[in-house]
Amino acid sequence: SERFTTRPLLVHAFSIGGYTFAQLLVHISKDEHKYEAVTKRIKGQVYDSLVVGTLDHMAVGLSKTMFPRWETLVKEISLLYFNIFKRQTVDYFNASIDVFWNTPVTAPALFYFCENDLMSDAQTVERLSGYWQKNGIEITTKKWEVSKHAGHLKMHPEEYLSTFNSFLQSLQLVPLKAKM
Repeated sequence: SERFTTRPLLVHAFSIGGYTFAQLLVHISKDEHKYEAVTKRIKGQVYDSLVVGTLDHMAVGLSKTMFPRWETLVKEISLLYFNIFKRQTVDYFNASIDVFWNTPVTAPALFYFCENDLMSDAQTVERLSGYWQKNGIEITTKKWEVSKHAGHLKMHPEEYLSTFNSFLQSLQLVPLKAKM
């Protein structure tokens, strides 16, 4: 219905949700003109603990975060899995990373990240946000020295919400009335 197809959109992705959104961007990038109405509706982007960096970095982060006692084994098995199923994993991952860096979405973006996150490489997030900014995308970042992957809201609620609310206000969106 027209009521839903004209509403502004806000992308808010946590962790690997950024990869899921990147898969949508891969699809959109195949025919940007066809999906222009969708990309123009995206008025803001929020990425919390975006999983970016190399596959090796992701395998290390996964092993240390999920299975610290089996870190080396899990890392090697993950890398073996990526190698065996390259067409189903690595190729998709690389295509997503490429289109994410050269995104068809030009809406302002907010990145939450931290220095001690094993899954989200802080230096890569900084390079990505800097690259987007050079390409004309308005960027806001909130970085902590110490926090938790996809847990910034829980660990730093006041800073998180203050940054989020300021970002939303900068988008100048008319709030929808809640139906509760």
